[in-house]
Order: sequence, then structure tokens, then C-alpha cells
Amino acid sequence: MKLAIVTAYPPSKVTLTEYGYHLVKHFRLQKEVTEIILITDKTDGEKDLNFNEDGCKITVKECWSFNDYTNLFKINRVITETKPDAVLFNLQFLKFGDKKIPAALGLMLPLMCKLKGIPTISLLHNILEQVDLENAGITSNKLMQKVYGTIGNMLTRFVLASDVVAVTISKYQTILEDKYVSRNVALIPHGSFETPPEPVYRLPIGPKKVMAFGKFGTYKKVEIMIEAIELIRKRSNEDIEIVIAGTDSPNTPGYLAGIKKKYAYVEQLHFTGYVAEEDVPVIFGESAVVVFPYTSTTGSSGVLHQAGSYGKAVALPDLGDLSILVKEEGYKGEFFEPESAESLADAIENILAHDSYRIYLAKANYRAACSLPMSDITKMYVEYFKVLQIAKFKGFILDVPTIEKELTV
Repeated sequence: MKLAIVTAYPPSKVTLTEYGYHLVKHFRLQKEVTEIILITDKTDGEKDLNFNEDGCKITVKECWSFNDYTNLFKINRVITETKPDAVLFNLQFLKFGDKKIPAALGLMLPLMCKLKGIPTISLLHNILEQVDLENAGITSNKLMQKVYGTIGNMLTRFVLASDVVAVTISKYQTILEDKYVSRNVALIPHGSFETPPEPVYRLPIGPKKVMAFGKFGTYKKVEIMIEAIELIRKRSNEDIEIVIAGTDSPNTPGYLAGIKKKYAYVEQLHFTGYVAEEDVPVIFGESAVVVFPYTSTTGSSGVLHQAGSYGKAVALPDLGDLSILVKEEGYKGEFFEPESAESLADAIENILAHDSYRIYLAKANYRAACSLPMSDITKMYVEYFKVLQIAKFKGFILDVPTIEKELTV
């Protein structure tokens, strides 16, 4: 199988970059995949393909850019030239831009691949019906929210033109099936990027590091975390270092610079900037608690899966997709009220004050992560593609229930 993967890819700062990296890393080891055509966005630095020598050939095609109105045609041209046997799109609604037209044009690609007769799976990380447009930094205007809703319905239908649309949360599958009367939506879990050997769960000597990881400024706001730690410092003797690991969201440039200035008086406040892939195990490994300072959610959380992989206790808001994910995949954490620094302070302090409880949460999250490694997830996609290829050869059109029935035979 010559597999094309359309995704942002490190060192890109576009959304879903890290997930794209791990898709490639694990697809290359599937014995059915003979070559990966990596159709990715243009970056100044070289693409991170620092894998070992195992696995299939990887051909990189840098051809698109965020907010480029011609992405549709550039990506389509590469697909035509490279003639893949199958295409996987790693998508969310603002994948190709935060401007309406380039974002919409990019999401027409699955339909174009379907018209070419290429077996196509679109992994859709969020659905517009579940996105808080104001908190996500898209628009606070109520009229524009309705406009986005109408456009979103149309774009969802473009993506649903794929042979299979994969979602990571059961609620998304239910919404798409009920609202769009669709029978080609499959539930394929997010998966855990890495499953390192089980950690020892001991913390390094020195301050206890409380860390948030991601792209900040829209619905991920670190003010509440900083203020929560300051509250803890006032009422206990805990030696805590605050670690903000990551960069601004593309929608909020300059956000973290503003936070640095606003909280310049706060002691032991560390901003890492962009975290390269090889540094991710270190930043997680040194942390006592991973905090999710979110005001809303826009899909399954890669950071939660990473925290589980490295055996970390987590403090997270009891809302939306995170609550569903915890229930469905077996993760555990201390919940807090999304807008309350006091509530977050209590959650963090409960973990830090009781080491046995921290270790209990960490072990539960490691077990949850190990139950769904990315190697198993990419294998699921390969099995779907194999059935789609056979159906194409025989001239059949299959819906997801039929495909899944074939997979059980």
C-alpha cells in the first residue's frame, strides 16, 4: 500500500502537527505500507524524520501553507502526480487556515479524492457542533456564529464524502450519524503517542513542577494556573515551579509575551517556548502534575494521552470532551471548575499533598495510555484501507457497519 498522509508536520506550528508526526512514525512500521507520501505544509526547517532505519520509504512533498487560497489545487496536484493507493487526511476545521475561504477549500479535498476513486479516510479531530466559537478564538459575534454554523454544515458534508470519517469520541459519531444521516463514521480512538517503559513515579529532587503543555491563548489560558499556584503558596510551604511549555495559538499571537509581562513578579515561573519532539519526554518526566487550564474543549486531547504515556497525575476541568474521554478510556485526575483559580488550587494541592494519591493517578493514566498505543491505532486504519481497496476492486460501495462486519470475519 502506497499511503498518502495529508497533515501538518514538525517543525510546523500548524494545528495537529504532533499527531501527524506520530501517525507517520507508526504507519511506517505497518508491514502493509510500502511507501508513505507525506503531503505537508512548507516550513523553514527540515521535516523531523529522525526515526531509526526500520520501516518503509517516506517521500516528503511540502506543497501547502496555512491560509493559502491555492492549497486545494496544490495538494490535489501532488496526489495526482504521486498516485497513492490510499489517502489519510489528518483534519480539524481550521487545518488549512483560520480564514473562511482557505479553510473551506482545504476541506473539499476528501471529496476530490473520492471522485478520483482513491480509498480515502478523513480523521476529524473536532466537529463544529461541539466547538465553542467564542472560546476557541474564532468569533464572539452571535450572527457570525450562526454563519459559521451554516458554513460548518456544508464543510462537514464535504468531509463526509470520504469513504470513512474517523472520529475519536463516541459523541461525535452519534452527532454525525444522527444529524447528517451518515453511515460512514467510524470510532477510532485517539491513541497514545508513546508507551515508554513504566516510570518509577518518583519526582526529581527540587521544586515540584506543575506544567501546562500546548498552544495557548484561545481556550487554553494559563492565568488561572499561575493564580492557583500563587494561592497554594500563600497557604502552604510547597516548593512549586510553574512550567508553561509551548507557544501561542496561531489565533492569539503575542499572548504568552503578555503573560510574561503581566506576571513578571511571580517567582519560579518558567516559559519553555516551542518544545522539540526529542525534549517532550524530559518536560513530562520532570513534572509532578500536568494541568489543563482550558475553558472549553475542541476534541480529544493529545496532551492527556501524553501525560498518561509518561505516567503523570493530571488536573483537568470537568467539561465537554475531556470528561467523555476520561470515562471512555479510563484516565483519572482531579477535576476543577474551569473558571475558578480557587478550585484549581484545591485540585493541584490535593495531588501534591498526598504522594500516594499522585502515584495512584499516575499509574491509572499509564495503564489507560498503554491500552491504546498508536501502533494499534494505525493498524486499525490499515485494516479499514484494506477492505476499502478490495471493495474498490470489486466495484462495491461499503458503509462503516459493513466494513466493520468484514473486519470481524
